[in-house]
Amino acid sequence: MAPEQHTSGDELARFLRARRTQTSPESAGLTPGPGVRRTPGLRREELATLAGVSIDYYTRLERGKETRPSPGVIDALARALHLDDDEHRHLRELAARAAHYAPEPPPPPSRTVRPHLKLLLEAMRPNPAYIVSRSMDLLAWNPAGLALYAGIADWPAKQRNLARYLFLHPTARELFPDWDTQVRGCVARLRAEAGTNPDAPDLTSLVGELLLKSPDFAKLWERYEVIGRKKVQKTFHHPQVGVLTLSGQSMHLEGTPGQRLGAYTAEPGTPDHDAMLLLDMTARESAERQETQAERQRPASS
Repeated sequence: MAPEQHTSGDELARFLRARRTQTSPESAGLTPGPGVRRTPGLRREELATLAGVSIDYYTRLERGKETRPSPGVIDALARALHLDDDEHRHLRELAARAAHYAPEPPPPPSRTVRPHLKLLLEAMRPNPAYIVSRSMDLLAWNPAGLALYAGIADWPAKQRNLARYLFLHPTARELFPDWDTQVRGCVARLRAEAGTNPDAPDLTSLVGELLLKSPDFAKLWERYEVIGRKKVQKTFHHPQVGVLTLSGQSMHLEGTPGQRLGAYTAEPGTPDHDAMLLLDMTARESAERQETQAERQRPASS
């Protein structure tokens, strides 16, 4: 199954349709009539009435025929659908793209990690840290940052991607006791990114692969959630160092569009901190062994 091909108007329509079908009449303040509803969630005419627009106008919006809704209409739809602030912002971004769509997509962000950022990752040891692209490719890491995702180091460097790991690596479900929550947040982040960059080749390639290989991903992708409920703390059932609970933080990097720094910490003196120290130490030893083995396998220069 390949990712759907669409224009910005289609993406706006897709988001509205997904949110409408997942908004119950009760949550919108409506009293369902007798009999079985054939339409999940709100009907088009119900949402149009709640938002104060004509049924014909809303139908054209949801079919991608109308691509220039006013800010007032967007805000009214957001209220009717009970969107939170992040979902409301996403709807506005989709509407802006639909109204000013440029057929030539912008070039993808650079995947090159600047040298001082690699030094920063090393300076953050023993705290696990890494840098990811907008499509969640691992671009750089310190020893514990890579080892934290148990088994991902077995994949070639170009294949290391946190979304691919969550859905396709056999260790991921064992590593995260709340795997369901982790994958929902992951898909929501990718959905939000792909919604405002629908032609980005790095995103469409990853989404196409996961739609083909993971039924779980396909189900979540269809829901079109764009904001995950992130928890500050994350628990790992790690095969090397046991159970550890770490506080996580993700942040955009200045001057490198599309790149984010992820880092984890633990309170010094706690068992979680001890496990983190052990993870850093064993990961460094493993990396040094691999480097030594690679040196031995290199042919001697003549």
